[in-house]
Amino acid sequence: MTVCNMSIEAGARAGLIAPDATTFDYLHGRPHAPQGADWDAAVDQWSALAGDADAEFDRVVRIDAAALSPWVTWGTNPGQGVALSGTVPEPASFDDAAERAAAQRALDYMALAPGTRLRDIAVDTVFIGSCTNGRLEDLRAAAEVMQGRRVADGVRVLVVPGSVAVRAEAEEEGLHEVFAAAGAEWRGAGCSMCLAMNPDRLEGDQICASSSNRNFKGRQGSPTGRTLLMSPAMVAAAAVAGEVVDVREFAAAEAGVGR
Repeated sequence: MTVCNMSIEAGARAGLIAPDATTFDYLHGRPHAPQGADWDAAVDQWSALAGDADAEFDRVVRIDAAALSPWVTWGTNPGQGVALSGTVPEPASFDDAAERAAAQRALDYMALAPGTRLRDIAVDTVFIGSCTNGRLEDLRAAAEVMQGRRVADGVRVLVVPGSVAVRAEAEEEGLHEVFAAAGAEWRGAGCSMCLAMNPDRLEGDQICASSSNRNFKGRQGSPTGRTLLMSPAMVAAAAVAGEVVDVREFAAAEAGVGR
């Protein structure tokens, strides 16, 4: 869901991931899924959607997901981000004139100076959710971080499941109780602050740590509100710390490893 949703940021018009056994296991027996012989026929048809073994591609990129470090956006589109260990870039560092101008506009809007450490940025609001990163696995990851901890003073946290089914599954596992005990708001499924639906919006120039999929100007409701995109676990860590932090340090602290 995330990769397909964000494929346009990689330069694609659309993203497609061929269904596999994991997909079929997920769909089997669910409401509206084919049943009986219709199911078998559907699986045969879906299985044919995979690329041909001898297919040639213009470019192949292989990424070891286990080796990736957390990234956070500093600008006003999902592509304007760096590893958490990095700093806000200097616009002059971009070779392309259009990218330099876009970076400068983004920094002016975000009120960030080049060289600022991303992990030094305080947040006012935290949003965990959206269709892209509000799935059950995402909520589990966020709940694991917030388990036994409290939301930082003055920080508002919204947790919004990506669907009604996800909300029901999360409540069956007691995840909503973890969020509530930490001081977060457990909400109904929907778009919510991803695009400032209903009253779920930023006020003034608030900074939001968000697991949603876009950080355009005014995206979360306020024409001056600022959005930092990061993973659900990273967002949960920011909720507890009140600022951008490395979620991996939470696990290290629990294991008795010094910061």
